Amino acid sequence: MKLSITLLSALLLTACNRVLSANEQGEIKAPFDEWYFTFTTPRALPAQVTLVKMLDINGYARIFRTIDQPQGSSVGSWDQYAGMGPSPFNQAPSPPTIMIFCWDSIIDKKVYETTLLFAPETWHKMLSTEKSNYSPKEIYYFQYMVIGLAPEGKVRVWLNNNGRPNLEQTKTEIKTRSGKDLNMCKGVTGSDFSKGYSNTTKNFIKGKTYPYGNW
Repeated sequence: MKLSITLLSALLLTACNRVLSANEQGEIKAPFDEWYFTFTTPRALPAQVTLVKMLDINGYARIFRTIDQPQGSSVGSWDQYAGMGPSPFNQAPSPPTIMIFCWDSIIDKKVYETTLLFAPETWHKMLSTEKSNYSPKEIYYFQYMVIGLAPEGKVRVWLNNNGRPNLEQTKTEIKTRSGKDLNMCKGVTGSDFSKGYSNTTKNFIKGKTYPYGNW
């Protein structure tokens, strides 16, 4: 679905306005020093994330050019416990309101541009805490976000959930574009699609039907 530059600007303005009222009383302080976002893919269907831009709940914009790349082992459908925990690069101090990122789908041989507009429920959850199910004497922080990248440019978002199955952020508005509709990601790629698929991918998709699962 095409997301116009005008609409994107309006969304960014809306996000900034949402935090202005909070900033009048001071910036919103998260209960953790950093939260982390990692990307995951189905097994043997790799993708490469090349650029991430983010606006947080306090109105600060961040750009990520060095990015921990997707890793995943899901087969047929998403693993309910997907995610890799802390990341040395993909981190920020405050929960996000908007994230835009560029990614190369190797299986689709396409560059995709995805915009995530997070609902208040997401950052409210990230600002909450509960007793850890791993160690009841410790506090669990909802500081690990997982973003799934699948064939057909499909994207889903979850929060790790204290040892329970990942909590999908179903109210997140997800818009993905490609080809002539690219905006921020036009000319941004880290892949040579002419090389074709790796032997691992060829062997995995042999006898299977695209998109190789329910994503």
